[in-house]
Amino acid sequence: DIQPSSTGLIKVVLIRIFIFIVGSCLVFFLPAGTFAYWEAWVYLGITLSAMSFILVYLFKNDVELLQRRMKMKEQEPQQKFLIKISWFHFLFTFLIPGFDHRFGWSQVHTVVILCAEIILVIAYGIIFLTFRENRYASRIIEVVPGQQVISSGPYAIVRHPMYVGVIITTIVGPLALGSYWAMISALLVIPIIRYRILNEERVLIKGLAGYSEYTKNVRYRLIPGIW
Repeated sequence: DIQPSSTGLIKVVLIRIFIFIVGSCLVFFLPAGTFAYWEAWVYLGITLSAMSFILVYLFKNDVELLQRRMKMKEQEPQQKFLIKISWFHFLFTFLIPGFDHRFGWSQVHTVVILCAEIILVIAYGIIFLTFRENRYASRIIEVVPGQQVISSGPYAIVRHPMYVGVIITTIVGPLALGSYWAMISALLVIPIIRYRILNEERVLIKGLAGYSEYTKNVRYRLIPGIW
């Protein structure tokens, strides 16, 4: 049976999904000036499918993590400022493809779009593996009671595998939507994530027992051999 607390959580999740769908349609189709934008429909289909799969998995296997993922209010002052920048960056990046579609700025070959969609699915797979491995993967930066350092699965390769998935989805998203020009803005996700990671690691080293030792064992944050 579904408990009252679970019912409330389902409502929050459904509201977030509704807002995402409506917001995405406005961002993609309003600038495009048409609903005849198949790249956007496929992108939304992939994203909603991945989102739904992850949400159902978390609801069945880790409700506490799902509740953490619903938190939106950052406690760290630096992160509050960064979140504001991130929202503007995300909005600007994903408004461009619609205008690109309307005015024909880019001529992205269908093969390139299909490859971008495949990479998008792989990136969501990385994010899912992160959630399956780390039940403390909150949306906000925090250390909760009983939290432990996770060093298995993708965390044995890099320290921030979820951000790897986020960066990939952001960069290939414009390609999947048929826009080269939007990739210029999309690439700014790299310094944004870099700033977030550096701040997050300071919090974890200070508040999470064993994290400092973990950083010595797993040297790279995002890309093995580079950073």
